[in-house]
Amino acid sequence: MGDRPTVRSIGSGLRVVTEPMAGVRSVALGVWIGVGSRYETSPQSGISHFLEHLLFKGTDRYSAEEIAQFFDGLGGEINAATGRDYTVVYMRVLDEALEQASPVLADMLTRPAFHDLDQEREVVLEEIAMYEDDPGDLVHDMLAAAVFPDQPLGRPVIGTREVVGSVPQADVAAYHRHHYRPANMVVSAAGNLDDDAITRFSELLVGNAAEAPLEGISRAESGSPTLSLMVKPTEQVHLCLGGPGLSRTDTRRHAQSVLDTVLGGLMSSRLFQEVREKRGLAYSVGSYALGYADTGQVAVHLGTREDNLRTACEVIGNELNRLGDEPVPAAELRRAKDHIKGRLVLSTESPGTRMNRIGRAVVTDGELLTIDEVIERIEAVTADDIRDLADEFWRPERMSAAVIGPNEAAIHEGLGAFAPALVG
Repeated sequence: MGDRPTVRSIGSGLRVVTEPMAGVRSVALGVWIGVGSRYETSPQSGISHFLEHLLFKGTDRYSAEEIAQFFDGLGGEINAATGRDYTVVYMRVLDEALEQASPVLADMLTRPAFHDLDQEREVVLEEIAMYEDDPGDLVHDMLAAAVFPDQPLGRPVIGTREVVGSVPQADVAAYHRHHYRPANMVVSAAGNLDDDAITRFSELLVGNAAEAPLEGISRAESGSPTLSLMVKPTEQVHLCLGGPGLSRTDTRRHAQSVLDTVLGGLMSSRLFQEVREKRGLAYSVGSYALGYADTGQVAVHLGTREDNLRTACEVIGNELNRLGDEPVPAAELRRAKDHIKGRLVLSTESPGTRMNRIGRAVVTDGELLTIDEVIERIEAVTADDIRDLADEFWRPERMSAAVIGPNEAAIHEGLGAFAPALVG
């Protein structure tokens, strides 16, 4: 846990970060690309996610079916994910299969043929429809749009029907050439590693150059607290409350992690106990904090029946204010720290989790800390640190609200118990 992952450069600016693990027989290898929904213009909304899908539709050398059969035959896994500030394509295979699998993954990343583009449009349009039918997912993006109005951080990663349904193949190919270049990519690997094999894989990615320089991102600006409301005949009212938070490099981010754990990250957390266990107001309730290059977001979420909404909002508001008014008791602080430490140490047993941790840190220009260094920073968090953060970011009057439910009047009444100005 004390060894620092190794970072090196190959060619054309490609970075490689590795973390060997003794006693495992597998390798997790991911390629992280510094592009996501935050880098899109409004007419491109969803192109990063759509491109991620198209990488799996084959190359001139391998068809989509052959790629699927190949990794199934290895007993391995290949998958991908798109976020707001990065895309990752990764595989997990036996160590002995790395050399065999690497050229296939490299070909997918550097030479996608964009086969069956119109068919994959339909797949993604179905994914968008599924997402729009799930208020438990949709309400989080509604909150992001309320916190960061009319800018990329407020748009959903999945994109829009209009863009996905009409973007030409030429535009997708140009977007790929521009962003999927070595200087914008990080190779991340953890497990039983062969450094020479990782180098040979990395060299397969070199050479995909583009003429124009990469653009930076425009600085995010949070809006004033506002209510985003969707009236829909749901069984529950789906509620998300939140506002701006810390950037991913802010030195207080470890205190934020402890605060989030105390508030809504555990079965013994305040929200879980007060909202669910003691009052039975919700099945699912929790909190989270997200960090980006220049800002962040904090949020509390729950689903509850309309009759319980006002009481649940009142309880949440009281708990948020209590965090900003009173220091967290020593025993509660100790429990949260020990939970975070335990989860961190347990994560070191998974090559996939390690690969994700180090790859995300490098592609987002974050600190590449050892587990021991993270634990040291968690241990340094004080009750005053938590109270100061809660007072700055987690007060009800500083938060926006996103709500999906059947009765607008009941939603207004419920939110009035949380922050009267939201419905004033």
